[in-house]
Amino acid sequence: MRAAAMLRAMNYTLRGLEPKLFESLFHLDDKALAARGMRWMSVDEPVGFPCRISLEDAPVGERVLLLPFVHQDSHSPYRASGPIFVRPAIHEARRITGELPPYLTRRLLSVRAYDAKDDMVDAEVIDGAAAAPLIERYLARDEVTYLHLHFARRGCYACRVDRP
Repeated sequence: MRAAAMLRAMNYTLRGLEPKLFESLFHLDDKALAARGMRWMSVDEPVGFPCRISLEDAPVGERVLLLPFVHQDSHSPYRASGPIFVRPAIHEARRITGELPPYLTRRLLSVRAYDAKDDMVDAEVIDGAAAAPLIERYLARDEVTYLHLHFARRGCYACRVDRP
């Protein structure tokens, strides 16, 4: 019973990406973006263009930048990159503590646990609506330093999760 109470009491913080990482890209023309493997897209569906800064789906009609991003920038075998969307109108990285936003709960997620050496020590695919207990369980383990959440179907990086 004590372990279950500890799990319920554990908290976590989701971290959006810092907008400063992308500010210089927002002013490039289409040709310069294409040379970097990037492009603007118009949001035409209410779900499907998840912004990694705001940790929410971009609204229909907005423009988002699709770009490659190194989300696991380490010297371990788990160094990784993939495509992400970012919104130029978002000027502050979102932090969410103790809850999962619809951006995550409406999708199938891959939850990946990493240690201090950036080695993956565990992973599981789970419905986003049921992911909170798994996140708390992973973060309760001593060898786990942080988590990465990915959208399981396309494999794209969603956000980082840390203890608060």
